[in-house]
Amino acid sequence: MHAPIDSNALATLFSEARTHSAWLDKAVPDALLEQLYEHVRLGPTAVNSCPARFVFVRSAEGKQKLAPCLSKGNLDKTLAAPVTVVVAYDEDFPETLPELFPHADARSWYAGQPALITENALRNSSLQAGYLILAARALGLDCGPMSGFDGKALDAAFFAGTSWKSNLLINLGYGDASKLRDRLPRLPFDRACVLA
Repeated sequence: MHAPIDSNALATLFSEARTHSAWLDKAVPDALLEQLYEHVRLGPTAVNSCPARFVFVRSAEGKQKLAPCLSKGNLDKTLAAPVTVVVAYDEDFPETLPELFPHADARSWYAGQPALITENALRNSSLQAGYLILAARALGLDCGPMSGFDGKALDAAFFAGTSWKSNLLINLGYGDASKLRDRLPRLPFDRACVLA
């Protein structure tokens, strides 16, 4: 059991955090990206499967490869972001289970079941993307998660010949707060939750 985090930490992660589309001209150091992953990898996933794979696109060459895959509405803000994370999932994740979940033969649970593999890889890599957003905010970064890309084109550009498939994109950097719009509404508890 642990104590709740304080209101300042909650504000950083949730109540004061915003989705950013405009970015300050300030680089994100590679060492900070490594620190970010060190936190993300500790988040729980089913049978410790950790199927997410992350491509931190931050070079001009990487952005040029990414650009043709983006929808028109996501192009400018993504090219301006210091880093764009391609959150992918590895359909060969069961092969890592003897290492990551050694106290049971979890790899056999997925043998010959490609639909189950994809379902679990997509679900748990999405969960890991959520951890990445929270960890990035905790480390002082701003985020802009998004869909709006051609998954087949992105997979061909970045993952040809591999078992990785794209899930979503997250722009990372230091957001320009002067360009934020008013916060959009969220559904209240009684419309989104049920106590059963």
